Amino acid sequence: MSGFTLETPFAMKGLQLRNRTVMAPMCQYSVTEKDGIANEWHYVHYTSRALGGVGLVIVEMTNVEPDGRITDQCLGLWSDDQIPALKRIVDAAHEHGAKIGIQIAHAGRKAQDAEQPVAPSAIAFDETYKQPRALTTAEVKDMVKKFGEAVRRAVEAGFDTIELHGAHGYLIHQFHSSRTNTRDDEYGQDLTLFGREAIAEAKKHMPEDMPLLFRISALEYVEDGYGIDYGIELCRAYLEAGVDLLHISTGGEGTPAPAKRPKVEPGFQLEAAHTVKQALGVPVIAVGMLDDPHFAAETLATGKTDLVAIGRGLLRDPYWAIHAIKETGGDFRAHVPKAYIRGY
Repeated sequence: MSGFTLETPFAMKGLQLRNRTVMAPMCQYSVTEKDGIANEWHYVHYTSRALGGVGLVIVEMTNVEPDGRITDQCLGLWSDDQIPALKRIVDAAHEHGAKIGIQIAHAGRKAQDAEQPVAPSAIAFDETYKQPRALTTAEVKDMVKKFGEAVRRAVEAGFDTIELHGAHGYLIHQFHSSRTNTRDDEYGQDLTLFGREAIAEAKKHMPEDMPLLFRISALEYVEDGYGIDYGIELCRAYLEAGVDLLHISTGGEGTPAPAKRPKVEPGFQLEAAHTVKQALGVPVIAVGMLDDPHFAAETLATGKTDLVAIGRGLLRDPYWAIHAIKETGGDFRAHVPKAYIRGY
C-alpha cells in the first residue's frame, strides 16, 4: 500500500502539485480561425478546471506545424504568435492554484485536414484516411527541430511541464511501431530514434528543474501490434533519453483485432500502467475511465499509479477534483475557491 490519496501532494523536480488529480489532454476542436491560436473557449475551459481543484491541467494536443493537426480546429505552437493566448491560460491556472502543462504533438498520418499527411512510411491509417507521404531523412531531422521549437514556445508561455505525445497512433508512435515504420534509413533501423531525438531536443529548451512527461501507448490492439514487453522497452529507451514521468495509455493505432479488443471498462488501462511502473521503478500517470472517485482513490492507495488522469469525467464536471476529494473523505475545503466555500 502506498498510502497516497487523491489529495496527497506530488512533487517532481521543480513541479509541486497540490493533489494527484490530472486533467488529461482532450482535443476541443474549437479553434475558429484555423490559425491554431487558443481562443475564449480554451481560456474558460482550462481556467474552470484549475478553479475546480485539479492538481495538474494538461492542455490538449498542440501541434508543431499546421499540417500536423488532426483538424484545422486544433491548437498549434508553430508560431510565436500563438504564445500570448496560451500565456493567458497559464496565468489564470496559476492564479487558481493549479499547475499546467501542454501536450506537444504531430498527428502524422492521422492529420485529417492536411492536403497530404506525412508519416514515417507511406501507409494509410485505414481506407477512410488519406494516403500519407513518407518523410525524407532530412525532413525527419527538421521535424525534430520543430518539436524543440514548440517546446521553446511553451516554456516562454510559462507552462510548468511539457508532455510529448507518443501514443494513440500519432507521429512519434508511428515511428516506434514496426507496423507503421518500414523505413530503411537510420529512423527505420532504430525505431526509437525519432522519439529519443525529439526528447533530447525538447530538453534543450526546458529549465533543468522542469520535468518532461511522455504519453505512450504501452501496447497495441491490432492483430500484429506490439505487446506490453515491447512497450516497456520503449519506455526504458525514452526514460534513458530524458523523460521523467510516463503517462500510460494504450492502443489508438488501428482497429483492434477481435482477440485483442479490450473490454472498455473502468481501469481498463490500469494494468498496463502498473506493469510499467513495476518493471521500471518509475512514477506513472494512469488514465482510462478512472472517474469514479472511490475507484480513482483505490488506484493510488494500492500503489498501482502515482497520479490519476481524468478525461471525460472532467468534461462532465469541471469540479471533479473537489467533489472526488470530498466524496472520499479528504480535506476538500483546501481546494474550494473562497467565493464558493459557502456552497459546501
